[in-house]
Amino acid sequence: MGRNIHFEIFRYNPQDTASIPRMQTYFLEETINMTLFIALTRLREEQDPSLVFDFCCRAGICGSCAMVINGRPGLACQTQIKNMPGHISLHPLPVFKIIGDLSVDTGVWFREMYRKTESWIHTRAEVDPTLEEARMDNAVAEEIYELERCIECGCCIAACGTANLRPDFMGAAALNRIARFMIDPRDERSEREYFDIIGTDFGIFGCMGLLACEDVCPKQLPLQDQLGFLRRKMGFAALRQIFKTSRPA
Repeated sequence: MGRNIHFEIFRYNPQDTASIPRMQTYFLEETINMTLFIALTRLREEQDPSLVFDFCCRAGICGSCAMVINGRPGLACQTQIKNMPGHISLHPLPVFKIIGDLSVDTGVWFREMYRKTESWIHTRAEVDPTLEEARMDNAVAEEIYELERCIECGCCIAACGTANLRPDFMGAAALNRIARFMIDPRDERSEREYFDIIGTDFGIFGCMGLLACEDVCPKQLPLQDQLGFLRRKMGFAALRQIFKTSRPA
């Protein structure tokens, strides 16, 4: 027999006026290679069909099953029960709008993030589909790919002290997205245009540097490096602008 795992799970249905946020207790026997996703699925199928949580790929790719696991944001499908204590508490990710129980709406937040960061290649070049694609140095392509591995799970936002205090803060996911375009040679935006997007307290200068975002990232993205890169770039951009405007006519 495996351990009898004690679960304390947050329950709340915002669409039900009679629903009150509460913690509900469940018990489940641990089985071999059980993940938190498998445990939640069993709880829903065997004990409580009203339990709400999100899932899709079960392979750490879609980011749907992100939640706060014993106080730390993570993916349920990547969390092995054998590595957890016998008491597990589960909460929905903060910052995002709650749908019900452990399910939150990350889609609206990320759609707004794409709008704010203008998340597309800005170029004046006309595309000719009959021509070969423009070649790119392998090192640059790999650097871009490294940042493109973000699965938009929302863990970095949920763990961010600034994002929890200020809903207008762009967060590591958005800043990582900007860094991806800044190193892309196809994007023709100027330093000033990037500064207008993230050179404020809502952007890179609002980051407190606690780096919880990198600590909880399930894809282990180099967020610390990117935040440092952006802070230096935007800091120098601000200085150049100050000295430019302070010069006598």
